Amino acid sequence: MLLVEDSRAIASVLAAAINAFDDIACVVAGNLAEARNLLGGGAYRFFVAVLDLNLPDAPNGEVIDLVQSAGIPIVVLTGNVDAAKREAMFARGVADYVVKDSLVGIDYVARLVNRMAHNGSSRVLVVDDSRAFRAYLCSLLRQHGYATLSAADGIEGLEVLQANPDIRLVITDYNMPRMDGLTMVSEMRKAHSQDELSIIGISNSADPETLARFLKGGASDYLHKPFSIEEFYCRVDQNVDMLRIIRRARDAANRDFLTGLHNRRCFFELAEAMYRRATKGELQIVVAMIDADHFKRINDTFGHQVGDDALVAIAATLRDLVGGNGLVARFGGEEFVCLHVLDETVDPRECLDQIRQGIAAIELYSDGQRVGITASIGATRSLHGNLDQMLAAADRAVYAAKKAGRNRVELD
Repeated sequence: MLLVEDSRAIASVLAAAINAFDDIACVVAGNLAEARNLLGGGAYRFFVAVLDLNLPDAPNGEVIDLVQSAGIPIVVLTGNVDAAKREAMFARGVADYVVKDSLVGIDYVARLVNRMAHNGSSRVLVVDDSRAFRAYLCSLLRQHGYATLSAADGIEGLEVLQANPDIRLVITDYNMPRMDGLTMVSEMRKAHSQDELSIIGISNSADPETLARFLKGGASDYLHKPFSIEEFYCRVDQNVDMLRIIRRARDAANRDFLTGLHNRRCFFELAEAMYRRATKGELQIVVAMIDADHFKRINDTFGHQVGDDALVAIAATLRDLVGGNGLVARFGGEEFVCLHVLDETVDPRECLDQIRQGIAAIELYSDGQRVGITASIGATRSLHGNLDQMLAAADRAVYAAKKAGRNRVELD
């Protein structure tokens, strides 16, 4: 991101707060001339700019015009604000403004920038029969980095949502032809829970029952027309943030903390469905147990941190080699499991041996010394009686691989 601020103290504190977030680098300019030079080096580098409204060489907000010409969303820093200045800033297409009077304002800016860095992954569907109002809401959303889609009525809204399952937020008017917003919300809730999809209803109706009908019908939130731009952004951000919190909590419950792979419980939930499809002849699967060889020796020789690094490297290798063709999980310790979906033309042993070779090729060093990592793999392609029996057969095959010398594949 680009920060243009003439106060070194504020710039230093704000840059530190922003740089604390992963994957965001703050580039600082102290005046309009420095900002112009940075943009000349490639404006595409910046996803947002935080701008002091009053600079020594740009006392009247000229920096806004400079940055807007580069197509970069803008957050304004200002020492004070009144209603007229607020309206003027939003009229110029500014995404947001912050009064820089305390650490609270600094924290707000840092959190806003972090949110805007990730908003592109949250698609928003705007449903309204007014083309002008749809375009207006979409332009506001894009100012905050959201990817947008639109629909003219409830029927079209359902079609767009079905075609784009990655939509995370729907903003819908109430009164629309063909299908109104309330009916559309009820239909959406049949397939998408509150934990998966947020819905904000909008209406200019003076009837207080409209709010209750929207919320009871499945909407997550409600906006009454006319609303301020700031209220709109707060409602949108709060709903998207809540979905992210829920998603992170669910992910934490389903993932191994160290490697990021599925944990044992999650593996069984997902694998059971794939196993049932395999019993119906819809899939050909192989279940493999992967056990790191002499792992205690790695911990004893190089230390537990290197041991953890080895597990992370093995997990990354499994994730890369299996990809979207199956499931990979850490069962505990140095033991991993893989349910691989195979094409009928693929030899399971060759596929598993590629995994074995990939693990053996891991380049991990400690104090200049290479840490040798190998794994024994036991697998079965027979469906046996159930998934547990498949895992038991794969476990027996791992034991056979260990007994036969390790760093090998044994297929049941």
